[in-house]
Amino acid sequence: MRIVISEFMDERAVAMLATRFDIHYDASLVEREAELRQSLASADALIVRNRTQVTAELIDAAPKLCVVGRLGVGLDNIDSPACAARGITVIPATGANAQAVAEYVIAAAMVLLRGAYGSTPAVANGEWPRNVLSEGRELSGKTLGLIGFGSIGRVTGRLGGLVGMRVVGFDANLPVTSPVWDEEAASGRTLDQLLAEADVVSLHVPLTPETRSLLDVTNLAKMKRDAILINTARGGVVDEVAVANALRAGKLGGAALDVFDREPLGAGSLLAHCPRLLLTPHIAGVTRESNVRVSMLIAERVAAALSARK
Repeated sequence: MRIVISEFMDERAVAMLATRFDIHYDASLVEREAELRQSLASADALIVRNRTQVTAELIDAAPKLCVVGRLGVGLDNIDSPACAARGITVIPATGANAQAVAEYVIAAAMVLLRGAYGSTPAVANGEWPRNVLSEGRELSGKTLGLIGFGSIGRVTGRLGGLVGMRVVGFDANLPVTSPVWDEEAASGRTLDQLLAEADVVSLHVPLTPETRSLLDVTNLAKMKRDAILINTARGGVVDEVAVANALRAGKLGGAALDVFDREPLGAGSLLAHCPRLLLTPHIAGVTRESNVRVSMLIAERVAAALSARK
């Protein structure tokens, strides 16, 4: 049986698969659509990250395809209904990168609340902005608001609790009366309640018609003026123009955006030169350790799914 891997995967996981299957691994294959389609003509499985668009047209080019492994958790780049119609099993790496994302969220919150870590050039040049940088805030005692309380949201909440944060959450699929909140040392809230209450708002929801532009002008205005917004979920969940305008107007304490509606950002983005803004290139869940966990998990599950179909 043949597996095509179109984006980067830990070499040890690839080697493990190669002992049992015919492997075509090319981390840049995603950039050559015609070649990708050609390689799928005889493929039984496809392993992707977030750049490969597994559309109905791509699926049609793969008549033998029966398994799609996703090196991550978001499925917005995979046409799940088209896969279901063909009986193709879709396997996400649920939970394998949760620790990496949670650490990113807490670190970004610390950096933005403290506001002191961009002073290296000034201090090295003989300046001493001590008074200006003495107004930073501590993370302990602040309220962490989690929008989405799945596996990543829960790990983030636990990590926040360990550093002294009070954790509240909103999840459209989880009633505020659910016992899960108490089990996770958190408190359920409506979305409006969370936005009004949280000092740090962190997003952990998939991109769906219901969540697109969830944090728009209206909902951003419900947040505290000095609150921090962190998005490691999907870019379309946040109205980037509204965030830029809120930062420039002093109506938002800071933001860290790891994901964007268009990736990479185009030249001249409105997010350029915004105050109190951290931008990273969709790497919150990607570390040396998480890459190994994610890759091995998907390798094992894809192998099991293919073996079950023999």
